[in-house]
Amino acid sequence: MSCSIAIGTQWGDEGKAKMIDFLTRNSNVVVRYQGGTNAGRTVIVNEKKYVFHIIPSGILHEDKKCIIGNGVVLDPVQFLEEKELLKHKGIDINDRLFISDAAHFILPYHKILDTVSNDRAQYNPGTTNRGVGPCYADKALQIGIRAGDIFNEEYLQQRVAYALKIKNEQLVKLYNEQPFTFDQIMDILLTFKENAGSLIINSQHYLHNAIKNGEKILLEGAQGFALDLDHGTYPYVTSSNPTIGGALLGTGLNATQIKDVIGITKSYVTRVGDGSFPSEADKADGDRLRVNGNEFGSTTGRPRRCGWFDIALLKKAIMINGITQIALTKLDVLTGFDKIKISTGYKLNGEVNGEAWLSPYNPVTPEFREMDGWKENLSRCKSFEDLPENARKYVLFIEKELGVPISYVSVGPSREDTLCR
Repeated sequence: MSCSIAIGTQWGDEGKAKMIDFLTRNSNVVVRYQGGTNAGRTVIVNEKKYVFHIIPSGILHEDKKCIIGNGVVLDPVQFLEEKELLKHKGIDINDRLFISDAAHFILPYHKILDTVSNDRAQYNPGTTNRGVGPCYADKALQIGIRAGDIFNEEYLQQRVAYALKIKNEQLVKLYNEQPFTFDQIMDILLTFKENAGSLIINSQHYLHNAIKNGEKILLEGAQGFALDLDHGTYPYVTSSNPTIGGALLGTGLNATQIKDVIGITKSYVTRVGDGSFPSEADKADGDRLRVNGNEFGSTTGRPRRCGWFDIALLKKAIMINGITQIALTKLDVLTGFDKIKISTGYKLNGEVNGEAWLSPYNPVTPEFREMDGWKENLSRCKSFEDLPENARKYVLFIEKELGVPISYVSVGPSREDTLCR
């Protein structure tokens, strides 16, 4: 059992990229298992900032292999841009980055359909208009184009012609948008084949062989547990499964191969778009958290809604995912608050209900506990014991309530700003 999974436990944006970069030190292979270019991830190494959308953040370690798994939807244009940017920054990906032949391509018609359907939506789901949802829909409808399809051009042409007929009909008749030509789509795919075709592999066999050879694998998810299509706050969710089930489906690994499930957890909570958010802070505290934590999307730049730590949310994430340890991020953002709130549970119809979950038909209200804050600069802390007393009390209270060890505490954006317990 040499495989670990890093899962976001809230509504995404938990600081996964930074922690995955840190955890990669003890891994040989890093695998992105779901999501698409709707997930922006920021890593700071040696004061250099790297923003990833599709390539696993473990690529910054020159001795590690990285795989884009079969559960990912891949924008071929965005991928080539990101690949070229890494090359420009001196990051060599040759023989280190691979793409599953079963990963699906996001194509231009997916992006247009994403935008026009969101414009007509009755609510704001918080999507990024990157074509992710429509691409996953085509995967389920069995009209998607997969990475391995590019190696048989006759078959590829048949698949593109069939999909394009359906997509153009939707674009023109339903949304009065311009259709795409067959040549436009084929040009994108053949350009990708020319520039990245050598990276495509049978990822399932690769990963199983890696485990047989004693290599350690880290699975990297996008978004967070509460955005899971099945277990999240539906319908305000993403189009894939960031949870442990999605990790297995998105890689072809099996449950017996999992050693650790690491929950990446922000010291407060944020989300984008509409949907339940019981622990959302008032405007003054929310604005302060947003500024302190730079809570603006790395993909869209949109401001995130901000609120206080939610114990009930984390308990369900632990239950669904079998989380064995927690990495608590962005503790430094809470510095300067006189009082810090923690949502300890929900009331439903005026009664405390430990099984209540967030949905349009479940109007819960939070119960809060207030704790004393701290003023000290946490970036100077090199161990957990160096933290101010009130910061330690905050972490230990959360740990006790959750019943899962907090193994890592992040007090800044850099690799070095990570305290191990």
